[in-house]
Amino acid sequence: MSSSSATLMPREKLLRFGVETLSDAELLALFLRTGTRNIPVLELSQKLLNEFGSFYNLINASHSDFCKKHGLGTAKYTQLKAVVELSHRYLKVKIMKENSLTSPSLTHHYLASRLANKDREIFMVIFLDNQNHVITAEEMFTGTYNCVEVHPREIARQALQYNAAALILAHNHPSGIAEPSQADRILTKKIEQVCELIDIRILDHLVIGKGEYVSFAERGWI
Repeated sequence: MSSSSATLMPREKLLRFGVETLSDAELLALFLRTGTRNIPVLELSQKLLNEFGSFYNLINASHSDFCKKHGLGTAKYTQLKAVVELSHRYLKVKIMKENSLTSPSLTHHYLASRLANKDREIFMVIFLDNQNHVITAEEMFTGTYNCVEVHPREIARQALQYNAAALILAHNHPSGIAEPSQADRILTKKIEQVCELIDIRILDHLVIGKGEYVSFAERGWI
């Protein structure tokens, strides 16, 4: 990136060099649009990121914690939540238009957007046709902070309803640590065995943490 980009305001930098070149503070400044009477918007953005610790913490802050910060309020809180939900829906549409096997990073980004900030374990299933295109994705089971009860037969039944040929399994670890437990591996094997009886393949099981994930397929466990 040329040194001239450092002197550009976020909007001009985005238009000239692309949105991916913006820092977290610059992206937040575009969202906030204006600063306060005494603090310019870029300075305010960096101040907020420092106070929350990260962009992730800011996005997932509670309503009360968010509104305590100078320059923020309920209007900004609701706008930010709407932006996050828009990104979830965009990724869902995008993943349904692409082959999941040729876009593993897209699959991960979609699942992370859905699961990484949940405060309890959620078990999701992505249902795919025989061309590995996504039919739909569902949050099938909801549990507690450290466990979720999953019923393999219910997954198989739903797969038959959708006429699915393959599945991608996913669940989150609210602790933030993505390393699968022995129970995760046993459960995956049970789902594989049930689905094998009806000729449905399990392509992967992704465990989503905070900023990390583990793929059973990449580890050779599937």
